[in-house]
Amino acid sequence: MQLSFFVRLVPIVLLALLLGCDTAPASAPENDVNEDDLGPVASMIRNPVSADTEEIDTSSVARLDFEATVFEFGETKEGTVITHDFPFTNTGSVPLLITKARSTCGCTVPSYPEAPIASGATGVISVAFDTKNKYGRQRKPVTIIANTYPATTTIYVDGTVINE
Repeated sequence: MQLSFFVRLVPIVLLALLLGCDTAPASAPENDVNEDDLGPVASMIRNPVSADTEEIDTSSVARLDFEATVFEFGETKEGTVITHDFPFTNTGSVPLLITKARSTCGCTVPSYPEAPIASGATGVISVAFDTKNKYGRQRKPVTIIANTYPATTTIYVDGTVINE
């Protein structure tokens, strides 16, 4: 008795699901928000580079130029914490806003300026690499996400950890 009830119920549920779905695409809500109401950082976050155009106009983006993108620390004993500052300059025409800097593991910790960096101004991204339980060749990337084109830039801490 219960099985026949479910056999009759399945087509009804399927029919309700099919008729209940709207086939029209969802429309985006109207954006009546004034950018001035969002604060000074809102316009920097909106990247002016569009994927809809064939030619990419990068003239109105921030540019993150490092003195060097790789720090080679050579050889060090396991357990040492390697620290390095990566100085950079915003060579773009708008203020640079770094939204995130991340590494692939917890042994490498970046810190970065959270305030916007004006066009022509400099800043520093500091990286600390803890070599505890690390052995052999190590190349640790730090990916920086900012209002640049492309939106990500990668810097590296590179060297060899010796187990003595």
